[in-house]
Amino acid sequence: MMDATPAHPAPVTPARRGRRALRLFGLGALALTLGAVAGAALYARSLGPLDVSIAAKGSTIAVDRDGRLLRAFTTTDGRWRLPTTVADVDPKFFALLFAYEDRRFRGHHGVDALAMTRAAAQWLRAGHVVSGGSTITMQVARLLEPRDDRTLRAKARQVTRALELEARYSKDEILDFYLALAPYGGNLEGLRAASLAYFGKEPKRLSYAEAALLVALPQAPEARRPDRAPEAARRARDRVLDRAVAQGVLPPDEARAAKADGVPRARKQFPMLAPHATENAFKAAAGRRVLRFTYDARLQAGLEALANEGAGRLGPKLSVAIVAIDNKSGEVRAHVGGAEYLSADRAGGVDLAMATRSPGSALKPFIYAMAFESGLAHPETVLEDRRAHFGLYAPQNFDLTYQGQVTARVALQQSLNIPAISLLNEIGPERFLARLRNAGAPIAMPDDSAPGLAIGIGGVGVRLIDLTRLYAGLARGGRVPDLVERSDTPVASSDRRITEPVAAWYVFDVLRGAPPPANAVGGRIAFKTGTSYGYRDAFAVGFDRDTTIGVWVGRADNGAVPGLVGRAVAAPILFDAFARLGGEREPIRAPRDVIFARTAQLPPPLRHLRKDAPKIVAATAVGSLKIAYPPDGARIDLGLDHGAAEETRLALKAQGGASPFTWMINGAPVGAPDPRRQSQWRPDGAGFARVSVIDSRGASDSVMVRLE
Repeated sequence: MMDATPAHPAPVTPARRGRRALRLFGLGALALTLGAVAGAALYARSLGPLDVSIAAKGSTIAVDRDGRLLRAFTTTDGRWRLPTTVADVDPKFFALLFAYEDRRFRGHHGVDALAMTRAAAQWLRAGHVVSGGSTITMQVARLLEPRDDRTLRAKARQVTRALELEARYSKDEILDFYLALAPYGGNLEGLRAASLAYFGKEPKRLSYAEAALLVALPQAPEARRPDRAPEAARRARDRVLDRAVAQGVLPPDEARAAKADGVPRARKQFPMLAPHATENAFKAAAGRRVLRFTYDARLQAGLEALANEGAGRLGPKLSVAIVAIDNKSGEVRAHVGGAEYLSADRAGGVDLAMATRSPGSALKPFIYAMAFESGLAHPETVLEDRRAHFGLYAPQNFDLTYQGQVTARVALQQSLNIPAISLLNEIGPERFLARLRNAGAPIAMPDDSAPGLAIGIGGVGVRLIDLTRLYAGLARGGRVPDLVERSDTPVASSDRRITEPVAAWYVFDVLRGAPPPANAVGGRIAFKTGTSYGYRDAFAVGFDRDTTIGVWVGRADNGAVPGLVGRAVAAPILFDAFARLGGEREPIRAPRDVIFARTAQLPPPLRHLRKDAPKIVAATAVGSLKIAYPPDGARIDLGLDHGAAEETRLALKAQGGASPFTWMINGAPVGAPDPRRQSQWRPDGAGFARVSVIDSRGASDSVMVRLE
């Protein structure tokens, strides 16, 4: 038996040794990589969760209907930090920002390896930091977690946080953080605050010079503040422009033109439009960052300037309040609470548009509207303007003269007191006051006393904003709008009426013919003025189809001002306010059933306001005139909501009174005077209708019904 020959191991060739070394190196590299990843993960975990909430904390701002800034408020620590997004900023800014700070921002994942390598090489050669190699994302990380140290540990923290940011947020969201937090000197944080403070404009439209300065400032915000170090700011701006040219982002001629621009040497004031309304909203903001109003910032600014000019022209301690309402929507387009908000002499901080004041004759149009709708009068009805006593009350006209017989049109246009009080006496002051309040105007009575005839010429209190709203109701055919001042706050809808469409149009047509103030063109708007007893308040309210504007002039302390007359001081401001609206004034279209007639062509009961027979409650030998059917406030189902036949008619019945009887629906007569106490009317659709009847002696009664 032979012994086995022992096997010899294969010789270790250089190739085999190389493969083995390569495997060992790979395993080591993998181990190092895994260790680095694990270490990085452990390090990131040790830092805790990234808190980005600071970017959402900042100034509360109030904006108009189109998002334009009305006013901004500082943070609790006195800083300006306004909300801003990429969409709010001119693209020029980003082009220069990327060229100067982070060329590969859109491509890297938070860390730019090339930039970091270049920065490390520069540090080794120079012995000090030449460039930081920080990306915009790393700068955001530093802004979110501010630290003063510039150590490798701090840099590692920025890198880690930058990677987290890129993993959680889009590039535009990261830019939003930068736009909100970048420092710009003093108490300015964020691009929008800086643009407003240094250029007085939003960052939506920037020149290259402006954009370059805004790119340069965050690197050294205090050293480069243009209001303190304008030359340092200019040099920093020009370096940004030079780098943009070197990288082909900006043509050389554009850069030269930008360098020729100066830098701002002082900060500008932030906008402070509608200060009264925005201040009240801010106090009740409950943490909201954006308060959205229905105002038009341009119109608001124009009317605030008008109020300041008017108050300055009229004298010390006087103020002016203005309210503008969009008739269609009920949205308030401007709310000027007073002149010179910061003036102690004029008590500028008091919102006088919300103050209760005496309207003088400014309520007269609503007396006439009720008379028109009730069948008491027509614009061409003849009224008496003579010395008269109503019990112990003996009103006088403003100029202490009398004109004898005048039409209702002339009486209202010239604001004669006696005819208005005569109509109010027929309507009843209690009924008139109830109508105003039911329309949504919180009318104040002195000491809660019972209403008397003096309420027709200013013996009540009303706020300018409520008075303007009532006039907007006239422009809307009698439907009073629900006022809306905040587009971010719901408003409950209500269906309130001050009068019927025909009566509302009559008032518009009459007031459009009122004589305008000096140097103004008449016939474009319907308007009425008012002057309170003792010359304390001057009002003027006007409207066309689209807009209603109310003006008040007086002293915040309710002091008397000799010569303070609505026509002389408030009306010129009103006409100027309409001029600042721009565009053409559109008239209101006449509704159906309007009676176009001269006095002699009217039905006999409408030709004169009889002084020997009360109109609303008539006591005669045949009994008081009263509508027996339909009853006041009734809802009557005629099948109109279900396509009832065209011949459906509403029965009309009267009791008492003296024949013949004239029936009227919404101020328009139904046929000729009829000796019978019964009649019929064919409605043209569902809705509210005011039914009135007038007898041969001029007595009348009126009810409101809803037809369905």
